[in-house]
Amino acid sequence: MHYKDRYRYYLEQLPDNIRFRKEHERRTFLAFTSNYDVVLKWNAETFSCLLDRYLCQEPGAQAGDRIESMQDLARISAYCAIHGLGMNFDITDIGVCNVLMESFETERALGGTGAQAAAALSTAGFPAAAALTDQSREVCAMLNQSDMRVVSQGQLIPVMEGASGDPPVYHIILQFAKGDVIRVGGREVEIPLSNRLIFFYDTIHKIVPIRDDFMEYLPSHPEKVSSLVVAGFDAVIDPEIVKERAAQIETMLTALRKRSISIPVYMEGAFYMNPEVKEILFRTLGHCCTVIGTNEEELADLMKRRGLETDLADPASVLGSLEVMLGWYGPEGVILHTKDYALFYGRCPAGVDMEKGLTIGNLMSATRARCGRYGSMEDLKESLDIPLSAEGLRFFDGIQRLEKKHEAVIVPSRYLERPRYTIGLGDTFVGGVQTCYD
Repeated sequence: MHYKDRYRYYLEQLPDNIRFRKEHERRTFLAFTSNYDVVLKWNAETFSCLLDRYLCQEPGAQAGDRIESMQDLARISAYCAIHGLGMNFDITDIGVCNVLMESFETERALGGTGAQAAAALSTAGFPAAAALTDQSREVCAMLNQSDMRVVSQGQLIPVMEGASGDPPVYHIILQFAKGDVIRVGGREVEIPLSNRLIFFYDTIHKIVPIRDDFMEYLPSHPEKVSSLVVAGFDAVIDPEIVKERAAQIETMLTALRKRSISIPVYMEGAFYMNPEVKEILFRTLGHCCTVIGTNEEELADLMKRRGLETDLADPASVLGSLEVMLGWYGPEGVILHTKDYALFYGRCPAGVDMEKGLTIGNLMSATRARCGRYGSMEDLKESLDIPLSAEGLRFFDGIQRLEKKHEAVIVPSRYLERPRYTIGLGDTFVGGVQTCYD
């Protein structure tokens, strides 16, 4: 069976879905982090000049590396660019931040998986509610779309009414473009894949404080919850802190399930600075989740840490790794989102059209890649002209031919060879997936 393109069919359903949620006062709740991103406008020559000046050793990077100098930044960023890798790192010296912001042109953007997924939904017109760690006026203003709410003292209030007078929490993002040539140690290297690096210079996301009023609101108002997204702990280093946060969330989810067992819970992965933290979170909360989301790099890394290999070009190998994830962490299903396709594997809840969620997730992500912003309904419609990924179509055919222990739903993405934007595409995808839930 070959893929039947149903992007337009599902897009045309969204206005009715939005009306239903507004009439029944239901919304997606998205947690737990937000911040103010400083996006460095990519310039290959500027990047090469920084490497010319500061690269003093062989490029290299691994999870947990810290950037304490420009020499560290050159070593790490050169390695990631050479291999087309997207990773996250701590910066401990404000001087590194200053050099980056002085070297590149910059623009401001919204950060945080929950916040970005909420922005994607609300820009399309869906009602949403976000839990924010950065409630500065600057961040709230970027979320001030459609019917966006935050929880305050047991009530849902407009996002700007919840804004604080605190300064923003800054993250610095460097995105690089496939096909550009950079100088690395005196040789020219072509970047194999567009991707981004995120550099953290903040302390709040080392602890990810969770507001009690948000946690209390959900079990008290289950009829208002269309779905819940849990994400945002990737900058936590201390395992004891994430154990405490995971216990808080598990207690809340247990109470929520007692009130309404069918509420979907979607936990999104990320590149974690401390892989042990990710393992604790997934093991503690996986059994409470309807879906765990991951991208292909994260999937391969999870397997590698257990001594297993994933051939990301082989549908059977990918499906086998997702099977392993289901066994390790115990969610109902896993979603793998890549630049070429989105794939659900597991047990799909009754009455949920997972193909719709994957399709709209892909479409919202493609629109952000094309436009550099979250997409309105008109933007989403225009993105239907983007061609389907040839690799995604190949993968669709390969998945269909396999014998499977669980349900598999795969949707090829609408693929841009040179996207205008590579930041927040996975987070935007997560927002789009939530449209398949009532």
